[in-house]
Amino acid sequence: MILAWIGALFIGLSLGLLGSGGSILTVPTLVYLVGQNPKVAIAGSLLIVALISFTSAIAYARQKMVEWPIVFAFGLPGMLGAVLGAWTGQFVSVDVQMLFFGSLLLVSSYLMFKPPVLETASDQAERHIIKTSIDGFLVGIITGLVGVGGGFLIIPALVLLAGLSVRLAIGTSLVIISMQAFAGFVEYLQVLEKLQLSLDWQIIGIFSVIGIVGGLIGSKLCALIDQTLLKKVFGGVLILMGGFILTEVLSRLLR
Repeated sequence: MILAWIGALFIGLSLGLLGSGGSILTVPTLVYLVGQNPKVAIAGSLLIVALISFTSAIAYARQKMVEWPIVFAFGLPGMLGAVLGAWTGQFVSVDVQMLFFGSLLLVSSYLMFKPPVLETASDQAERHIIKTSIDGFLVGIITGLVGVGGGFLIIPALVLLAGLSVRLAIGTSLVIISMQAFAGFVEYLQVLEKLQLSLDWQIIGIFSVIGIVGGLIGSKLCALIDQTLLKKVFGGVLILMGGFILTEVLSRLLR
């Protein structure tokens, strides 16, 4: 369990530093270190991620590093998508969800290794509001289906489609993640009830508290740490974890 607590701290640190990444570690930590059923882990992950992201977002909001019109344009369709994704989860097998999740880890690692996108003026956002809303809906579906916050997809979308600077995209992403994850969690509670599964509220509480502390530390360190180096290191971790999950699930299916 010590490794699990360290994982919870790392989840919060990543969310606070990068606005993404940490949430994608929550499900594997709950499944492989805590030993939870994957569907229970997905539901718990959604609430943990929502709480950590919301708390981390407060620090960015105080620095006026949140673009509120984009929060609503991206976040509200994302909440709808998260509900749809969570509802779909009851019809998808655990193995399919974990295979999809492992693939997402590899996609996330690719985005971490990509060269940084040049910052553009935030006033371009209004011209891309429809594309931003559609992207929010699609990311929300992924959030609800596999229990990730989707920051690794949200931040590039906010920079490329909405024209936000990277730092402004991080703060905005954290608010959007908290909205989508909480909406997905509420829907997933009904899924667990139908499957006769229950949450471990003690684990959720401990993970949330440790993760919130990590998130607050991360948001303070954001301006002090080389983001490019941090993303490369984190990308390497995601490759190892994604490869492990895909290998474990595929080998079990082949047996």
